[in-house]
Amino acid sequence: MFKTIKVLFWSSLLLTTSLATAAITPNPIAPTVAAKSYILQDFASGRILAELNADQRLPPASITKLMTAYVVSHELEAGNIQLSDDVLISEKAWRMVGSRSFIEVNTKVPVEVLLRGMIIQSGNDAAVALAEHIAGSEETFAQMMNQYAQQLGMVNTNYQNSTGLPSPDHYTTAKDIAILSAAIIREFPVHYKWYAEKEFTYNNITQHNRNKLLWRDATVDGLKTGHTEEAGYCLAASAKRSGMRLISVVLGTRSVNARAQETQKLFNYGFRFFESHDLYKAQDKIVDIKIWKGADKLVNLGLEKALAVTVPRGRYQELVATTNIPQPVIAPIMAGTQLGEVEIHLGDELIAKEALIVLQTVEEGSWWRRLIDTIMMMIWG
Repeated sequence: MFKTIKVLFWSSLLLTTSLATAAITPNPIAPTVAAKSYILQDFASGRILAELNADQRLPPASITKLMTAYVVSHELEAGNIQLSDDVLISEKAWRMVGSRSFIEVNTKVPVEVLLRGMIIQSGNDAAVALAEHIAGSEETFAQMMNQYAQQLGMVNTNYQNSTGLPSPDHYTTAKDIAILSAAIIREFPVHYKWYAEKEFTYNNITQHNRNKLLWRDATVDGLKTGHTEEAGYCLAASAKRSGMRLISVVLGTRSVNARAQETQKLFNYGFRFFESHDLYKAQDKIVDIKIWKGADKLVNLGLEKALAVTVPRGRYQELVATTNIPQPVIAPIMAGTQLGEVEIHLGDELIAKEALIVLQTVEEGSWWRRLIDTIMMMIWG
């Protein structure tokens, strides 16, 4: 048997939303975007606000380097490499075509310089040098990239190199790039700051970040551009306004200006018509329920991870949260045990559903408590 309980959000959030702008329309219509594929996603909640062919496999060009940087960041976090480590530049890295950091063969360049050169001005030579330093060869490094893609749930992605230069069976999707972008922002905020830098100088050569939105929109703080003849002009970008962060990915636009303009359309739409709210923190009590035959009379339930929602602007007060919890709950029960779920509805739409977990272990009660509760359960059924 399940018990359903309506849960009220805390009053501070309700007071905040009472000042929200009235909704223009319950279902705002997304703009027309001139791209083969695109996605607009809220960072906190993960809700997709607009998309077209978001699962279509396409060549990502230099947006590939987001995964290259992600792998490098993991290696740094694990202590396998250091930002100050010198990397010997191979002839293969030195000879890379396309965008370059102008590193010289047989010289030694610090990891940090290579990483920033790859992030800010998309150096193919820097990407290969980092791949060889970490994995011994670019081919082996690509295997690491694919392993991380699988762990992140990027189900429509396959990498064959660290640069994004055209290669058979090298592809990803707008949705997968959004997943990766969110992971970079969430897991490596210190390294993410480099994506906002507008220029990079190495070997007395200064090159500018190709993300034009860094100059046009002060709320944009990353991520990465890409271009090949096959891929067209691509851009993965993120912006934060009034505490709300959005991630946009556009693939296959017609020009440098077009990828910036189409991304700006998506950001303006998302920030104008939607709002994002943190509902519950991880491990905070959402509800407490009766527990039978236990050392405690009540057990607290909450979420393993924080929960945020994104709704049309002005409609936050319409949200309704309910919990569905199996009954009866009998001790002993361990902290972390899944016990029912919480559902968040906006009208007839299910916005979010997450498993509830037990927040504290409740041991079996005394023999007297167990006896009394056994009798009460028989009486009450």
